[in-house]
Amino acid sequence: QVQLLESGGGLVQPGGSLTLSCAASGDTVCIASMAWYRQAPGNERELVAAVTNAGGAYYVDSVKDRFTISRDNAKNTLYLQMNELKPHDTAVYYCNAHFRNTDACLSRGDLEVWGQGTLVTVSI
Repeated sequence: QVQLLESGGGLVQPGGSLTLSCAASGDTVCIASMAWYRQAPGNERELVAAVTNAGGAYYVDSVKDRFTISRDNAKNTLYLQMNELKPHDTAVYYCNAHFRNTDACLSRGDLEVWGQGTLVTVSI
């Protein structure tokens, strides 16, 4: 079992910065990739950024050059450094972990796990 706990959300002014953290616990050896998603009011949840154990990174176009995703495997923690924040970045941000494709890691039938979310509000 893997559990994810996000932190770092809050209120920030446009142009400001904020860093989100996602602490993973449990069977963390089963984590293959991790990602940040967000869901704004009235919108569908969207992928913001993702990393793999190989070090690859992906960003949605709207946050490229502003956000940086990183993963500290020793601490089992995922980070999202957000700079130059804009009002449209306002959303609940969710941490996601996708499991390795092995019998042991997929024994419960789940492919991924989600955190509870942390709210980021960008406003004057």
